[in-house]
Amino acid sequence: MFAQKYIPKVLPLILLLLFVAGMPPPDVAVEPAPQYDALFQRKDGWTGADGAYSVPLSDEVTLWLFGDTWIGPIRDGRHVNARIVNNSIALLAGQEPVRARISFFEGRTPDGRLAAFFEPADGRGWFWPYHGILTPEGLYIFLMQIDRAGVSDFRVIGSWLGHVPNPRDPPTQWRIRQTKIPWAQFTCSGDLFFGSALLKDGNFIYIYGSDEEIINGFHRKYMILARVTESRLGEFDQWRFYTNGQWRPDFTAASRLGGGLANEYSVSLQPALGKYIAVYTEDGISGKIVARLAPQPWGPWGAPLTLHQCPEADWDPDYFCYAAKAHPAMAIRPNELIVSYVVNSMDFERMAADARIYRPRFIRVKFR
Repeated sequence: MFAQKYIPKVLPLILLLLFVAGMPPPDVAVEPAPQYDALFQRKDGWTGADGAYSVPLSDEVTLWLFGDTWIGPIRDGRHVNARIVNNSIALLAGQEPVRARISFFEGRTPDGRLAAFFEPADGRGWFWPYHGILTPEGLYIFLMQIDRAGVSDFRVIGSWLGHVPNPRDPPTQWRIRQTKIPWAQFTCSGDLFFGSALLKDGNFIYIYGSDEEIINGFHRKYMILARVTESRLGEFDQWRFYTNGQWRPDFTAASRLGGGLANEYSVSLQPALGKYIAVYTEDGISGKIVARLAPQPWGPWGAPLTLHQCPEADWDPDYFCYAAKAHPAMAIRPNELIVSYVVNSMDFERMAADARIYRPRFIRVKFR
């Protein structure tokens, strides 16, 4: 995959010193990426979803993971007689969007009705997929368990690790095992969990998460970090948590590595810069997509760099942007990054009536 081909063996000491000393931010150019938009702009079948995490399964095939998903026709720019399932997936063959082929998959009940692709093993609520990663032991996917907290509200009640030992088989034949993750807390004062982003670096998998603090109704989210050797991702007692410069076994003591983040984000190595880059929607829901750079997977993370201001948020007072993240496996050149985000509406009827929103939208970020 592209990022792996360009990862440098050693980060030069001079680059590290300059960064920590306050090296000026890189020169960045951002442009729309309509070729990627077109992959998810459909009028029948899968017609929209949020989330949009990507996981390379090979040099040519990328798995896409989605949250709540529209299944059904679009007519005259609106969803008609469509249904929503809580998650779905897609397989994208090829990096060049014009030549790529994409196939979508949802679940089915025993009697053939539409269902989510991933269903909680304990039968409670539903799953929203977060990030995943391919290892020699198979595919791992982090699954956030959600349940109703009222007529129009929801709450997170659990975090699970899904394991697919046969990811190269057709998704309809996947064997999906689920194990509840012990390293999570969900309280009225804020949630703490892992799986927001995954990064393989050397022999380790770095597992990024979110530590939330709720004060006077404002949700402030901070980056936290765990790591484990690649072959032992499913062994929770082997996880260690970055705490004041050391790796400790207590997840509740994990250091907050930066604020203003989101539940969903990405972390990858940017080959042209020789730095790690975190991409997210500022404060989780806003019109601003930002990035932070660091010389190591754990930081120190620089000040937020604005990449994009979502113009769709100005289409309607009820519209908002969220779920920004990068897809390094989709990059064609070493100095670029493909970033997606989602536009939604506070008003469900408006969302259903405007098929331009509630699907991944893309920008191309070039570092010069």
